[in-house]
Amino acid sequence: MSKGPGLFSDIGKKAKDILTRDYSSDQKFTVSTYSDTGVALTSTAVKKGGLSTGDVAALYKYKNTVVDVKVDTQSNISTTLTISEVLPSTKTIASFKLPDYNSGKLEVQYFHHHATFTTAATLKQSPAIDLSATIGTPTIAFGAEAGYETATGSFAKYTAGISVTKPDSCASIILGDKGDTIRASYVHHLDLLKKSSAVGEITRRFSTNENTFTVGGSYAIDTLTVVKAKLNNHGKLGALLQHELIPKSVMTISGEFDTKALDKTPRFGVALALKP
Repeated sequence: MSKGPGLFSDIGKKAKDILTRDYSSDQKFTVSTYSDTGVALTSTAVKKGGLSTGDVAALYKYKNTVVDVKVDTQSNISTTLTISEVLPSTKTIASFKLPDYNSGKLEVQYFHHHATFTTAATLKQSPAIDLSATIGTPTIAFGAEAGYETATGSFAKYTAGISVTKPDSCASIILGDKGDTIRASYVHHLDLLKKSSAVGEITRRFSTNENTFTVGGSYAIDTLTVVKAKLNNHGKLGALLQHELIPKSVMTISGEFDTKALDKTPRFGVALALKP
């Protein structure tokens, strides 16, 4: 794949990952194993409140093809087939979920030095079609996406965004929710390896005249331990500690507090991921 402006979904992704990735209020346990034939098996158990769920996933890579199959405790079977370079600079992703026969989806991604395009359609009688395009370079990118419902003949979504990426920082502005919200974010990396970063994000919803401002960051205490924190203007404080117990095996502890309502019970989550 050529190195271009990236997908539209990459705009604002760095800030979103720092502020949301790995934060959880669930108890999660994951074990992964790898066979000699190249199959990766992953078992996951999740306890959310008083409800426990789980799934088993198998991932197989062969040349430019990846097959990912997942079976959960509700007997749902999810399958994703990803093939790179069917045509030059393209990636094709087909997915479906059983027993929901209308859940099939086909997506084609095209990558160019100065542009990327994606087309996705649900595989049913009246499909929903998603289109996105990004133009620019790895430094500056402009993009837009739209979702069209053929059943109703109307647009389900349309979004536009811009991102500017430098070696030590990244800024983005996204106009979403059919023009009802605008979100601006800025990430500054504090080290060359980008393991420690500070982020600020502001979101304005025009229909309710509501503003949400969030500051946060990620700091690598050492090569094995990372701490993250975030706080918004509504008083929601989140914190996270992630430690690599043994190579590739990570424990994550996270919590969220409402500083304006300390009588409320804080939310805590623990995740343990074991890999050989």
